[in-house]
Amino acid sequence: MQHRIVVLGAGYTGAVAAGRLARRLRPEDVAITLVNAEPDFVERVRMHQLAVGQSLKTRPLAEMFAGTGVELKLARVTGVDADRRTVAVTGADGAEELAYDTLVYALGSGWNDQGVPGTAEHAEQIASRPGALRLRERLAALDAGRPVVVVGGGLTGVEAATEIAEARPDLDVALVARAGLGDWLSPKGRGHLRKVFGKLGVTAHEHTAVTAVEADRVITADGTSIPAAVTVWTTGFAVHPIARATTLEVSCTGQIVVDRTMRSVSHPDVYAIGDAAMATGPGDKPLRMSCASGGFTAWQAADAIVARLSGGKLPKVPIRYFNQCISLGRREGLIQYVTADDRAVRAALTGRFAAVYKELVCKGAAWSVANPMLGMPARRRHAVPKPTQTTTPATAQA
Repeated sequence: MQHRIVVLGAGYTGAVAAGRLARRLRPEDVAITLVNAEPDFVERVRMHQLAVGQSLKTRPLAEMFAGTGVELKLARVTGVDADRRTVAVTGADGAEELAYDTLVYALGSGWNDQGVPGTAEHAEQIASRPGALRLRERLAALDAGRPVVVVGGGLTGVEAATEIAEARPDLDVALVARAGLGDWLSPKGRGHLRKVFGKLGVTAHEHTAVTAVEADRVITADGTSIPAAVTVWTTGFAVHPIARATTLEVSCTGQIVVDRTMRSVSHPDVYAIGDAAMATGPGDKPLRMSCASGGFTAWQAADAIVARLSGGKLPKVPIRYFNQCISLGRREGLIQYVTADDRAVRAALTGRFAAVYKELVCKGAAWSVANPMLGMPARRRHAVPKPTQTTTPATAQA
């Protein structure tokens, strides 16, 4: 009679949610299965570091969840039947179905080529470990003086351009931004970003849209050709397509529409977290796809599931932002303080201290995933009442 919880995806959000559920629910009452295609936890916020040749610590998921009661299943998710409450997966033993009582959908996102011609064929991406490793090989093979173009002026693009320029000062690194460089930052933040770009020799093509990618160049909207021995595409993320193929209510972006507790508005036994969720924060603004948003949504969903299963009080912790942490290579950083709804304020930290701050944030995020059972003694776990004979399965889930 264990309540079956299946968590899809072991990135920051899925792994945190699984660990938090295991901390707060008794193993005799629930069976938690964590499904992931790769055996190791991937620190996605460090993929630009991996791309330039830096070594990252290996974090096997089997070791991280050993002794937690969470069953790790290494398999690729191929489909979700939200009406039958099953998940189709393919692993080493072939294809199979997993039945669930509660599903936590955390499949995240990948790179988005925006439909620009030539991008899929010629550009590299750092939204995944395989992508970062492919870029690593291409950068390592470049001779001095060769041009590298990063397309996309958001956080990922800025971090990629500065990391590459610092690690390979012999390359000609440029960033192409549709808007102004760092135009979402405060004046202090923008000023520091321009200072670091100047020091590292990164050329910024501002207010420029790329309309095509070729093997050795990118073409802009006004017909300008920018040489590129390697093009790195960082213009945003696209969610995993599986949700759109289900009966779950999704947004125009393919994200699962959820309420304030991260519960699907169409299927109450499904919770979506991280990039996979169309969740709103202060001012009813959609949360941006980010590790920061993922942490909020993972905690919210896990605590809501615990409350509903144990008959407790639903969490009412507001989701809000505090800052944006940006690495600008290994020696420089930028911490931009923001309002609750993610708008920049005047205050910002810069320089070496900001780089250390960002590094501590990254280490803290990985530590919280790698230590899922720390901080919650077993005696504080919540019991899940067993359904009575007159209770229908649908009622038990609500």
